[in-house]
Amino acid sequence: MMHDPELSRLLGPLARTVETVVPEAELLRKLRRGKPLRVKFGIDPTATSVHVGNGIPLWNLRRLQDMGHQAVLILGDYTALVGDPSGKDKTRPMLTPAQVEQNVSTWLTQLGKIVDLPRAEIRRNGEWFSKMSFLDVLGLVDRMTVQQMLERDSFEKRFGDGSPISIREFVYCLMQGWDSVEVRADVELGGTDQTFNLGVGRRLMEQQGLEPQVSVISPLVEGTDGQAKMSKSLGNSIGLADDTKDMFGKAMRIHDALLPKYLRLLTDLEEPAIEALLAPGVNPRDAKLGLGEALVARYHGAEAGRREREEFLHVFSEKRLPTDVPTVTLPAGAVSILDLVVSCGFAASKGEARRLVAQGGVAVDDVVVKDVSAQVPVKAGAILRVGSRRFARLAVAP
Repeated sequence: MMHDPELSRLLGPLARTVETVVPEAELLRKLRRGKPLRVKFGIDPTATSVHVGNGIPLWNLRRLQDMGHQAVLILGDYTALVGDPSGKDKTRPMLTPAQVEQNVSTWLTQLGKIVDLPRAEIRRNGEWFSKMSFLDVLGLVDRMTVQQMLERDSFEKRFGDGSPISIREFVYCLMQGWDSVEVRADVELGGTDQTFNLGVGRRLMEQQGLEPQVSVISPLVEGTDGQAKMSKSLGNSIGLADDTKDMFGKAMRIHDALLPKYLRLLTDLEEPAIEALLAPGVNPRDAKLGLGEALVARYHGAEAGRREREEFLHVFSEKRLPTDVPTVTLPAGAVSILDLVVSCGFAASKGEARRLVAQGGVAVDDVVVKDVSAQVPVKAGAILRVGSRRFARLAVAP
């Protein structure tokens, strides 16, 4: 939370998504100059998709763009090769250049849902790191001591536990900080797990005789499981590339305790609307309906948000089928339940279908099928349901 009321006023809606500014007085002074600031945000393409938790600093970047500042978006093609140690209790596996490029290929489309890319300065940190000689790297690592690195909470804990810490992880922090030197950042955005790295950027800029950047730090959000930080690899994320149905459905499944954080950090709802959804006596399901609609609206438009809300109520409250149930035509006779799930496109393989059936997530005409070896007669008009929101109507081939 920011303490300076004038700074909160200047930042407007962005202020509610900021946990701390280091230091507030410097940011206020920079803003009072009335000149566009260079606002840096770096993101490593370590997965195929960006999630709505990543969207918190990205939306702040967009808001600052709309205030007239210069967005500097760094795609960490070289830092992704090293691996960010933030919050990790062990050394992260290194990615290959091919894996990084595969991820990058989908990212600009996703990032363009938030950032005005034509107005942004988009850089890859391979621009400078790929040109460094071994002596240049030694010069970079000589800028901080091991003792200074151990000031980072996660490093200190692992050192105390006797857990391995790779020298490469120390180098990551210096690489992220050096990005700020290269782009002459006035402000850097990041989550609380990046606090140490953002401070390294300030340190390196001062060493280079540059005015140090200000760190604008946002809270992290837990994933839909309510436990770990939102992460694609943990399967608890809501992706920017998710279709409207999946995005709404995931929002409806979050833990009730996450509602205040999700509403304030992940939607554009104004505070009075949020307070109304969180008021005593409001059913959490109704608050989630508001969350789901607002989340879909942010990435797919207001009409899509309203449509998914109506569809959810249509299916679950009125116990009716969705309006867009696809029809799948199959040969007459019987088919194994696993083949049926795969044929309808609800599983990519029999192994995945087997798990869905064993978990009790598959039903034919509202009768749950738990026997993975079951044979199902193909009847015209029969309804296959997988999970709570995926349906198919069967038809018999002539």
